[in-house]
Amino acid sequence: MNRRDFLRRAGGAGGAAVLGVSSFGAGAFVPDESRITIHNSPEQLSRIGVQLYTVRNQMRDSVEKTLEQVARIGYKEVEFAGYFGRTPQQIRGILEANGLTSPSAHSAPMPAIRQRFSEVIDEAAAIGQKYVICASLPRSEMTADGYKKVADEFNRAGQLAAKNGIKVGFHNHSDDLAPLGSTTGFDILLTECDPRVTSMQMDIFWLVKGGKDPLAYIDRYPGRFYSVHVKDMAASGTMVDAGAGTLPFGKIFAQSKKAGLQHYFVEHDDPADAMASIAASFKNLTALKF
Repeated sequence: MNRRDFLRRAGGAGGAAVLGVSSFGAGAFVPDESRITIHNSPEQLSRIGVQLYTVRNQMRDSVEKTLEQVARIGYKEVEFAGYFGRTPQQIRGILEANGLTSPSAHSAPMPAIRQRFSEVIDEAAAIGQKYVICASLPRSEMTADGYKKVADEFNRAGQLAAKNGIKVGFHNHSDDLAPLGSTTGFDILLTECDPRVTSMQMDIFWLVKGGKDPLAYIDRYPGRFYSVHVKDMAASGTMVDAGAGTLPFGKIFAQSKKAGLQHYFVEHDDPADAMASIAASFKNLTALKF
């Protein structure tokens, strides 16, 4: 099962560090001042998160043991990609027992937004999440008109979610950067989605894989990215542990305030040893100065 299918199935079934948030401009969202931390130069990530898709096999075996191991490595935040039969209340209890929080989850695929969104929001609120993310779109909807329609659906869903202090988000893959005339699907979403009720998650690896520059997107859309997925790229273009490849994380993280970044989630889609992978990524990012 590939990543898209996994996330759609998990979401359809129910399921970093804070360097600051910059304002977007007219009509922008108001940053959560309580989450802003000011650092002296050079800066480091004070809170690092992990997208639990990386350890999905371990989660399938035992959510409790997996989150305990994640916390032992040093992670403070986790992003879910399925709850593996646990209730929101059980998930929150496991998080609290291990000193973890979950700011967001890949829990809002389009079928869930269209058919059971109130349940998605109730689950997120019970766990304490502030963002529910659509990880990908059905390929049949990845047209210019399709992305515009989805943006409208995100805006309507975001208005409902805002009543619970939650935003709707979207996570990019490389095919969201494919040309659609003079633009791309990701650009359509960034242009059409209301920043007051939506926020984007930039997957750095897939943005670069799609031929785009993360820094250029931060310049073009300041304040729009609440989080990043931190996965690295070898010179060959393959995915490797964070800090073991060529992507300029330091330069990107130095623009955290401009981007609006609040959360940094390590991820590797298909590691040989998932726990070893997230441990290596955590060590590398902890040592990173920028």
